[in-house]
Amino acid sequence: MIIQIIGLPGSGKTTLAKELANRINAIHLNADEVRSDLSKDLGFTLEDRVEQARRLGAVSRILSNQGHHVVVDFVNPTKETRDAFGKSDRLIWMNTFEKTNYPDTEKMFEYPEIFHMCFDKTIPMKERIDIITEGFGLHDWSKPTTLMLGRYQPWHEGHNALYKEAQNRTEQVVVGVRNTHGTTEKDPLTFDEVKEHISKDSYMDNAMIIKMPNITNIVYGRDVGYKIEQVDLGAYIHAISATEKRKEMGI
Repeated sequence: MIIQIIGLPGSGKTTLAKELANRINAIHLNADEVRSDLSKDLGFTLEDRVEQARRLGAVSRILSNQGHHVVVDFVNPTKETRDAFGKSDRLIWMNTFEKTNYPDTEKMFEYPEIFHMCFDKTIPMKERIDIITEGFGLHDWSKPTTLMLGRYQPWHEGHNALYKEAQNRTEQVVVGVRNTHGTTEKDPLTFDEVKEHISKDSYMDNAMIIKMPNITNIVYGRDVGYKIEQVDLGAYIHAISATEKRKEMGI
């Protein structure tokens, strides 16, 4: 997902972007940082602003296509620069300033006709983040979360039942997929294939699925703030065989 935050200088774009990126575990692209390196050949003419927008859009799509959330913040002042950036999944307009110390930028800024959210000065930062995560259906990495760690070779109804039980612990559940592909004959599926099988489960729409190392041991000391428990789902569920499921799938 690409989340674009636009607005006049000093409107709070970068502050919001940094906090949002931290809360949703996203990559943050800031226009000033990109200008200091990738776009150090560009100035602030409209032509150069268009090219800067194009580059930011290109980098955002490269990262998004690799499965990352991307939060990018820059002025992006005109329809032309916004077209050059390309499509973002969500556009947030920081409409918090009427006057700035950058009259040329202010003069050229065109109010966006299409956006998903708009914030003014009256909404506090914490509330803005909550509105974004809840409104866009994003997983908040600061919320209490239950971890389901497994191979899921393949995902089946037993895992589905455990996921539902996990939701009784915390509202947010993360499915951690161990990177076991090819390590044994029982692990024929890559992470992408496991994720695809999970996505076919209608109950798992918008589930939080994360690739993990091939974790074989978990250790902890005292007062770590979490617990590890085995959940008894009954004889029928425990009897489900992943080996038989793979045979049925021909893998």
